[in-house]
Amino acid sequence: MNQAIRNSWMAAIVMFALLFGAISYVQVIGADDLKGNPWNSRQLNRDFCNDRGSIIVGGDAIAESVEGTESCAFQRVYNQPQLYAGLTGFFSQTYGATGLELSMNEQLAGSSDQQFLDRVGQLFLGNQPKGASVELTIDPQIQKLAYDLIPDGQRGSIVVTNPKTGDIIAMVSKPSFDPNLIATQDSEAAKANYNEIAAIPGINANQSVSGPTGSLLFPGSVFKLIDTAAALNSGKYNADSVLENPAQLAFPGIDYTLPNYAGGSCYTRDTASFAFALQQSCNTPFASIALDLGAQAISDQAEKFGFNEGMGDQLMLPYATSVFPADLEGPALAQSAIGQRDVKATPLQIALMTAAIANDGKQMSPNLVKALRSPDLRIIDEPKPSVLRTSTTPQIAQQITEWMTSVVTEGIASQAAVPGVDVAGKTGTAELGNGLNNSWFTGFAPANDPEVAVTIVMEDVDITTGAQLTSPNASKIFEAVLNK
Repeated sequence: MNQAIRNSWMAAIVMFALLFGAISYVQVIGADDLKGNPWNSRQLNRDFCNDRGSIIVGGDAIAESVEGTESCAFQRVYNQPQLYAGLTGFFSQTYGATGLELSMNEQLAGSSDQQFLDRVGQLFLGNQPKGASVELTIDPQIQKLAYDLIPDGQRGSIVVTNPKTGDIIAMVSKPSFDPNLIATQDSEAAKANYNEIAAIPGINANQSVSGPTGSLLFPGSVFKLIDTAAALNSGKYNADSVLENPAQLAFPGIDYTLPNYAGGSCYTRDTASFAFALQQSCNTPFASIALDLGAQAISDQAEKFGFNEGMGDQLMLPYATSVFPADLEGPALAQSAIGQRDVKATPLQIALMTAAIANDGKQMSPNLVKALRSPDLRIIDEPKPSVLRTSTTPQIAQQITEWMTSVVTEGIASQAAVPGVDVAGKTGTAELGNGLNNSWFTGFAPANDPEVAVTIVMEDVDITTGAQLTSPNASKIFEAVLNK
């Protein structure tokens, strides 16, 4: 009898311990994870009708809470929705939150630790809690210009940054969508609208990874900047190196040759300097460099620019990680080294790579938030520029800048030129195997004291269309930023 009582007591103690542990986990250890889960309907339903803080660009709200109905005091509204959907994401009772609405939810809802005193003050005064406003680094004029430079119906992305601070001046993509259609309180309409939006190629509505942060694309010849940095860093190459520049690069034992770029003047020389190879975007010299140095060296250099790595904690948006494998060899390595086959990059990653070259080899953390303000406009937080990683040495960065400048003055990126300003740039054409390409431009200006870096990619275009929509558009953006 005593043994049975003891067993019952032990079972009761174990069950109590399990229950206490589960409660402790939910309320303490796992509280933040559960609260931040986008599918936490209880948290969402509690917050959905509250007065959330605004998301602000250039002094104007691009996302704000307005008076709603008796059943829901406030309704989330998005202004200029197509222009900013890739940044704001949406806040929906049916589908949760994405974009900044998700990553900055605690601040917008007024529940972050930084806002504890504000909450106490609001309750003391008998006011309803109100969230903080998030001011973005985006320049509204440059954002609008960049968006308009992508034709309707064309898939593309543009990223404009300050290479010295990491601040994002503009970041746009098409196609875009209207978050108001998903934020509606009509759940049936929200479901129908969501399904329609999610079916559009190029939009990942669930994760809100817009083109600049989420599209993994073949980078084409803009990747040759990494090959160049790896070559100079190796000590086997220098500014005076003479590179072999055959029309075709053969591989022993297989029936395959890698052709040189046919769009420039590569075919006019059997050997080339780094300057000429970049000016004309020749394939075979950079493929040969990769074969000489090996995949590990190219991968290591790519990682120093951010491939296979993260983007820091100041971006405040979900992103895809760009990749360059370290186990490539032969044709796979040669093709990947010129931005094809196994290498994939987001437009934002290429922008960070370029900004690092512009900033003497130091890559700044990409930053989208200028300031966090309380309801009385007091600054709660103001992110400061921070170095994310060192990509290369100042000397190598300056040498690559010199060659990139000649790509604009003497090479195939001449349409990126701005009168009276030295522009550094590099084009890229990544073949998709269907007669179409991803067409790239990336660069910065002024070359000797950079204030702005621009990366443009147009997807699934022919050579002529790509040339018209990249370098000339970069020139327009450079001029607009530098003239402000």
